Amino acid sequence: MAARVVAKTETTADREEAVAEPFGQRKRPETGQFCLQVDRQTKASYATYEAAEKAGLAIKKGHPILHVSIYDAVEGANKVIELSA
Repeated sequence: MAARVVAKTETTADREEAVAEPFGQRKRPETGQFCLQVDRQTKASYATYEAAEKAGLAIKKGHPILHVSIYDAVEGANKVIELSA
């Protein structure tokens, strides 16, 4: 029988890149004061209320059945985003 030659393609640099960037649910959202929540799940965080409200209105206009709210981490209050008639 002939011996099989196996080439190693993974280098040390490839392994370091894979470890440095977390994927999926392990990645935490940014820590801003105002958190945008869709169906009680935090999707993004903003430094100003106006930026969070703008993003929330865009989601609500595209999907009016979703529950969209902005959570203020400092005051601990939720404000529900609703479309005006």
